[in-house]
Amino acid sequence: MAKRKKIRVGVLFGGRSPEHEVSLVSGASVIKNLDQSKYQVVPIGISKGGQWLVGKAALDILKGGCRISGKWRGVLLPEPSERQIVAVTKPRQVLQQVDVVFPVLHGSLGEDGTIQGLLELADVPYVGPGVLGSSVCMDKIIQKMICNQIGLPVVRFLSVTYNDYHKNSGNFIKSCRLLSFPLFVKPANAGSSVGISKVHNRTELIKALVIAFKYDRRVIVEEAVKDPLEIECAVLGNDLPQASVLGQVIPSNEFYDYDAKYVDGKSQVIIPAPLSQKVSDTIRRYAVLAFKALDLAGMARLDFLVERKTYRIYLNEVNTIPGFTSISMYPKLWQATGLSYSKLLDKLVSLALARYRDKSRIRTSFTPNAQWYQ
Repeated sequence: MAKRKKIRVGVLFGGRSPEHEVSLVSGASVIKNLDQSKYQVVPIGISKGGQWLVGKAALDILKGGCRISGKWRGVLLPEPSERQIVAVTKPRQVLQQVDVVFPVLHGSLGEDGTIQGLLELADVPYVGPGVLGSSVCMDKIIQKMICNQIGLPVVRFLSVTYNDYHKNSGNFIKSCRLLSFPLFVKPANAGSSVGISKVHNRTELIKALVIAFKYDRRVIVEEAVKDPLEIECAVLGNDLPQASVLGQVIPSNEFYDYDAKYVDGKSQVIIPAPLSQKVSDTIRRYAVLAFKALDLAGMARLDFLVERKTYRIYLNEVNTIPGFTSISMYPKLWQATGLSYSKLLDKLVSLALARYRDKSRIRTSFTPNAQWYQ
């Protein structure tokens, strides 16, 4: 019997975003947990400066020792500032030599549809949602607008652009009176709680807007849920997505900020979340509904806030490239549901290849007949 050919998986990590370091840890974790008997791993790293590296050169920027097989090595593209091609191999050529790409690029220029667009142009299967779903979910403003439109509960919010705010900051601050303190101020397109502040008065609001605008040209201001339970749900699938058991996060700080997520190690996780069956089923139903409405595929982690006193549910955020570190909720939730980390990666690769096959049936050319010219 002929030996089965290994699937070549390009694990794409790093990137030019404030979440670069988190992406490195996720990338190392995915590489270590991919079944070496099934897959040939091709590490593809993007440095903070935007330099593309492949193989052993990419592993040099990873945290944690990872080993790979094969002869992949070199610089795909120099840093953008160099304005020249000194590449060993062009990215498209390498991408087309892998069978599927597993992007773990968190945040902007990775989770926002940009990398997904590149992979579409290269005609390469990839794990996770496509261009539309990725870009919509990365943008907290548009995401909330769509969820609100289809009847999913979200908190009240306002948004503003950098230029509009600086033309007349006083008017926007006044409009925030429509909301009730405390408020959260967030960059519209950022993850891992980067640039997010919780504010309790006008002075704090103004300071928080300055911080948020450092990370994006658009900012969202939204009401905080009173005494919330922070609940997370992992969704897996393409056209028939499934929701995991729920997990509760008990942040070490006032809210689940960057330090509470990745630095101090004091946040707690309870899986399954201590909720009634009715509330749990409602959240899982909301998660699948949002997954479909936002045109997602493969994976997503949906974060909810549940008001402790009333158990009123609010959809908070949707993450299309959730963390894959050893402490990340997405793999933990599926492990609690009965799917190990390694099997989860298998499933995600299979879903990516299945979605690619399904899209391949779509025509990419059209020949009009004579009547079109009449």
